[in-house]
Amino acid sequence: MMTSKTISLGILKSIGVLSLIIILGYFLYQIQTVLIYLIIAIIFSMIANPIVEFLRHRLKFSNTIAVVTTLIFFILLLIGLISLFVPLITSQGNNLSLLDTKAIETRLISLYGQLDNYLFKHNIDIDKVIKESDLASKLKFNYFTDFFNSVIGTISSFGIGLVSVFFISFFFLKDKVNFIIGMKKIPPDNNEDKILNSLEKIRHLLTRYFIGLLVQLTIICILYLIVLLIFGVENAFVIAFLCAILNIIPYIGPFIGSILAGILTMLSNINSDFQSVTLPTTIYVTIGFFIVQLIDNNVSSPIIFSKSVNSHPLEIFLVILIIGMLFGITGMIIAIPLYTILKVIGKEFFPDNKIIKVLTKNI
Repeated sequence: MMTSKTISLGILKSIGVLSLIIILGYFLYQIQTVLIYLIIAIIFSMIANPIVEFLRHRLKFSNTIAVVTTLIFFILLLIGLISLFVPLITSQGNNLSLLDTKAIETRLISLYGQLDNYLFKHNIDIDKVIKESDLASKLKFNYFTDFFNSVIGTISSFGIGLVSVFFISFFFLKDKVNFIIGMKKIPPDNNEDKILNSLEKIRHLLTRYFIGLLVQLTIICILYLIVLLIFGVENAFVIAFLCAILNIIPYIGPFIGSILAGILTMLSNINSDFQSVTLPTTIYVTIGFFIVQLIDNNVSSPIIFSKSVNSHPLEIFLVILIIGMLFGITGMIIAIPLYTILKVIGKEFFPDNKIIKVLTKNI
């Protein structure tokens, strides 16, 4: 029989547990950047581990030398990609006048004049519309400085994140045996087989996912390039490449890429007639990019999401949406690898849970 004292203790215990959960949740939210670095480092370590093992067993490197060599390989690969594309983007950027502020101002003024003339011919006075809407007073010109500061902050954060991920990955790869032993001690029973099976499945699925993602970005870049070449857009390759890279960001990236392609197309045709060349070309390119995205959403993405990580597209969409709301764009990028890791761990350690059974039936 329950007494008032028992009920009071139960209520206090529930309040205490709830308070601890809230405190823990708040703490995790505050260190979300560190958690993201850890997750990326774990994923990167799993991708790099086969190279470390190859160097250790085939070339007889010591463990530390194998890890350092592997990290140097990835750093050189990153530098190689940057050195390959930065000169191209810089030279093409000069042609687009992206790096010349005076040229940007001249082109934008010219574009505004062409747009004004086009609307005036259709009985729309853009200056009158702006004056009547009192748009100038509503604009906050510090947005430009805020945006610039945001870009600088993003570049700085990316640099710090890159160094942090490589630093953490070094110890994950170097001391992975100690980490595995430590993980085996956390569960109450001997779960060595479960841990090893989880690591192998995660490595296999993530390898398939990243290979599929690389194939997807290559296909999108080629399709974007074809669209731009069909309509004779200058600097087609660099525009196609930049827009394809943005597809790494699920759902938002393609939209931003289409806007970027439209702006760069207009700037590339700034010296042409606005009504007969610039506007139609921009519309056609935008439609072409929309068609490419339809192909990607209905062909490429389902293959990667469904075949590579064995998850339903709707399931992936909800996961990206939820993690994106919690951790922003970075969360959206790592959502699928993180979800895949959690699914594999769930299936290995909680195979009898009904929800996990449904979510992991194809793994």
